[in-house]
Amino acid sequence: MSLNHLFANRTSRMTASEIRELLKLLDQPDIISFAGGIPDPAYFPREAFSEAMTTALSEQAAGVALQYSTSEGYTPLRDWIAAHMATLGVPCTRDNILITAGSQQALDYLGKLFLDRNDTALVGWPTYLGALGAFNAYEPRYDRLDPADNRAPDQIAAEAENAGGDVKFAYLSPDFANPTGITLTEAERRTILDRAEALECAVIEDAAYQSLRYTGEASPAILALEVAQKGDIDACRTIYLGSFSKTLAPGLRVGWVVAAKPVIAQLVLTKQAADLQTATINQIAVAQVAASVFDSHVETLREVYGTRMRAMLDALAAHMPEGVQWSKPEGGMFVWVTLPEGMDGKALLEKALLANVAFVPGGAFYADGSNANTLRLNFSMSSAAKIVEGITRLSAVIAKEMA
Repeated sequence: MSLNHLFANRTSRMTASEIRELLKLLDQPDIISFAGGIPDPAYFPREAFSEAMTTALSEQAAGVALQYSTSEGYTPLRDWIAAHMATLGVPCTRDNILITAGSQQALDYLGKLFLDRNDTALVGWPTYLGALGAFNAYEPRYDRLDPADNRAPDQIAAEAENAGGDVKFAYLSPDFANPTGITLTEAERRTILDRAEALECAVIEDAAYQSLRYTGEASPAILALEVAQKGDIDACRTIYLGSFSKTLAPGLRVGWVVAAKPVIAQLVLTKQAADLQTATINQIAVAQVAASVFDSHVETLREVYGTRMRAMLDALAAHMPEGVQWSKPEGGMFVWVTLPEGMDGKALLEKALLANVAFVPGGAFYADGSNANTLRLNFSMSSAAKIVEGITRLSAVIAKEMA
């Protein structure tokens, strides 16, 4: 007997992630996959985690590591994050921090916290597919978030009201965004912040890739800009999401939220209703590893991934046919490719797989499913030699389609 007819209306907006489905291709050794958005497991700090887990499970410590803990998170880890945020220009205390099961869980909590049906979420065009998946269950309307948008805030608010709701937040990843790899300038960050002030909405700053810069100069975090303006994080509307998934290890599912204390307090209630707390032993292990090797490990990742990024950009320049364009990131894990008008990324993927190369079609990253002539390439999971080979194959497939 099927229970589908009993499902809530919101489930109609829940769809399978194209990325998660494509990750299955990683199990096929003959495929050169640019589809994932994941770190290379060869560079996980295994020895540091082995030592940390052994310590956490020692006779003296196991009673804490294997026990329930506070919903806010493990205190030493929150203190490390507070010190880390201070280096980014965000002075805060542990009371401004909530530990979550990856920043993906934080996105779900924030959707639940802010969105009523038909409320507007301002998002990039394109934007992170996982954010759309997290927000969709709360039945929002999406509108474009673009620093170059010349609409007045009153017009944006009026359009939201006509759709039956309010503008609740602007969601963006300002550093090496997933999927485009693009980084916003400081001026663009200030524009987004000013617009949010005018709209009286929140800003969700997804900083999953912030540490992975390989070239160029860093711009301040949006939360840092706002704290500098207002002098106190508890007066700020920006909510910063951090993650250890791209730097230390994704499998432990440890991320964090930094925000004004009233926001954290409400998120704590949300977490208590959802899963009570993030796994204690995972937090303890991450706290020890972060304290001992975070900076040196990130430097290693910057060298490795930076080499791979440059290999991909050079291969694209050498092999892609004229008429294909791509982003030129300064960090992160992705390059965004725009094909000539009329080409379809999904149809192209089927033919690329015959050449044993994979990517993610770009249409899934648009809230309206538009711009099918785009695709996302990941460079973190393949060696430079494999990247050159894969781009050579993909370029040949695209050139044949264009011809």
